[in-house]
Amino acid sequence: MIVLVLLASILILVVTVYQYDEQTKDYNIQRFERKEATAKETIELELKNKTTYPVNTENLAKIFKERIYEISSINKLNIVLYDLEGKLLKSSKANAFEKIENKPLEEVLLKELAENSNHKILKSVEDNKTGFQTSYSYIHDPKYKRIGILELQFTQDNSEIDQELEEFISRLGLVYILMFIIAISLAYFLSSYITMSIKTISDKMEQTRLHKRNEKIILNKASSEIMVLVEAYNNMIDELEESVAKLAQTEREQAWREMAKQIAHEIKNPLTPMRLTVQNFERKFDPSDDKIKEKLAEYSQTLIQQIDVMSSIASAFSDFAKMPTQKREQIEIISVIKFALDIFAETYIKYLPLEEELCVNLDKTQLIRIVTNLVKNAIQATNKEENPLVEVKVVSEGDKVKIIVSDNGKGIPDNLVDLIFEPKFTTKTSGMGLGLPMIKNIIEAYGGNISFTSKVGVGTVFTVVLPKH
Repeated sequence: MIVLVLLASILILVVTVYQYDEQTKDYNIQRFERKEATAKETIELELKNKTTYPVNTENLAKIFKERIYEISSINKLNIVLYDLEGKLLKSSKANAFEKIENKPLEEVLLKELAENSNHKILKSVEDNKTGFQTSYSYIHDPKYKRIGILELQFTQDNSEIDQELEEFISRLGLVYILMFIIAISLAYFLSSYITMSIKTISDKMEQTRLHKRNEKIILNKASSEIMVLVEAYNNMIDELEESVAKLAQTEREQAWREMAKQIAHEIKNPLTPMRLTVQNFERKFDPSDDKIKEKLAEYSQTLIQQIDVMSSIASAFSDFAKMPTQKREQIEIISVIKFALDIFAETYIKYLPLEEELCVNLDKTQLIRIVTNLVKNAIQATNKEENPLVEVKVVSEGDKVKIIVSDNGKGIPDNLVDLIFEPKFTTKTSGMGLGLPMIKNIIEAYGGNISFTSKVGVGTVFTVVLPKH
């Protein structure tokens, strides 16, 4: 609306200036034509009734010797008389208000005058706010015979008219500025009123989240179109809550199914060698064998090992399902991480703390668990690499502490990046894929986060950010 008002104002201003200019030109021409008609009528009367000279080309200068100045002065015109060949006969230049150079008429002008249907030429020129209207026509004797050419020139000073136009434009401009300010104010308040309901709807939409209860929109006053939009939004909220509930139930059921499959798979692994061991022992059991005690001990050791594996599987799943307890105690993290790294025998593990001493409120056991899990993964990623390197850094940033574990191992392919923190996902031949998900749960329980960057063939960098308090 504001742009339309501005464009309309500019267009009106342009049209006004153009119309004013055209009217000025028309007024000057009409004024000149009136003066021209009066001057011609005076000259014709002079030739018909007042002169004693024979009316011909040779006597024109004599006839109007003094009279040309009177006619020029009365009508405020420059008057010039030429013969039919364009040669100057008489001019009022000496008594004129403007000094204009008089010279013989050009051949082109003579030809144009002769060929013109009404035998008259009118030319208008404007120079430096001064307008010149000049006409050329034939002078006739009483018998309507051509005896000469009459040039009449009217000079009009347009500076006063231009000044009036400037004053008019300035006043009009002030009106337009006032209108523009009123339009801006009106547009602002009107748009604010109209969009108030839309703003309420947009704010609610921005606050809409999948896993939280969303409030419905209640408007007391709104247009029918807005109310339709509000009703559609409220219906969407109801449908969203139903979908979230169904989705949550489906996700829980799917999670339990996946967990049951994983547990069954992990338990079957030790059960198979146990079954084979029992069957083999039953087939080869001989009470009279001299080495029966050694074979029984070997058999028992095999079963105990597989039972221990099953016990570790049960403990691992129990630990993963159980949310970590947020036990907080003030510990000196630099020394704790060094203690955690001392259990590794690999000489290529480099510890590079950027602080000499750094105290935080965390669970010491869980911190060691985080570090050892990340370092163990880094060691496994560099096992087959030449010149392996694992670096552990600790950095303090404001009220946060960063633990950075990097390696120059094989890296993580792009197609596996989104699966790293998924339960039961692993790229190793052994293990249950619960290590990273478990430490992710621990870190997030403390209000921190874990992220990583990786490039195949270059290495991987895991970054753990934990609050100090």
